[in-house]
Amino acid sequence: MPADDDKYPASTGRRRFVKGVVGSASLAGIGTATAAAVNSTTNPVGGGGGIVDFYGVENTGGPAPRAMPQIPLEIDSEGYLKGIFPEPETRTLESGAEITVAEMELGGITYGPKWFQYCGVQTFKGVRPEADQDNYFRYIGNSKFDWQNENVEDGQKMHVDDFDDYGSWGNGIGQSGLGKPAQGKWRSQDVSGGETLPIEVIRSERIEEQAQGNEWLSASTEEGFLAHLNKCTHFCCVPTFKGLAGSAAAGGADQIYCQCHQSTYDPFSIVEKSFVSLPRPEE
Repeated sequence: MPADDDKYPASTGRRRFVKGVVGSASLAGIGTATAAAVNSTTNPVGGGGGIVDFYGVENTGGPAPRAMPQIPLEIDSEGYLKGIFPEPETRTLESGAEITVAEMELGGITYGPKWFQYCGVQTFKGVRPEADQDNYFRYIGNSKFDWQNENVEDGQKMHVDDFDDYGSWGNGIGQSGLGKPAQGKWRSQDVSGGETLPIEVIRSERIEEQAQGNEWLSASTEEGFLAHLNKCTHFCCVPTFKGLAGSAAAGGADQIYCQCHQSTYDPFSIVEKSFVSLPRPEE
């Protein structure tokens, strides 16, 4: 096969496919029980892993095996956005050993840091139940969005007023008025750059409408704001909603698009899925 057969048009922003596997993402095509068995023999000893049900933005195209997990959010009394994270508690096992867990019932499902334990994130301080981390969403610098780079600073907390034009916003990529996005970080203060939890926040009238009468969305979104962990479930790249002009070539101009291998996700289709959450390494 000619060497150029696995290259893609530059307009798509797509890089050459890298063959390999990343944790449980590559196991999506086999049964969950089998995936758990394989992971038990390939992952380092740790806690908090296993089969977990979650809600996420639906994967609609490309090689990504599943949805990216949603981060439930709330708005404080001053209008700042923050992710919901369960309060830690100590539980005693039948063996007498004590463990710290962070779980809560929210919108009809058990929610906790297991949702985010893939792509190496399981080693990050921010997903540890006992970690004393700030839950506010903060902007990153050098984002894919001009409005963000021109109006806010790296580390600044996200505020509802920053998104007041969400009903009409556009940047020439796809259809205007679908929603206004921002790139940020969560539970990542005072950590090394490699342990930053990347997130994306979108405010949209569609989210507002869908939250009406939907148990999960009414509990996990507010005033049209939706957030998700921004790690593609294929090879852990960082995708964007309306962040790359070349996304149109892959049908992703109005979706979350990963330029690495052209996976797409629909932020307006929130689905319930399950996967094998990787264990957090023991201290």
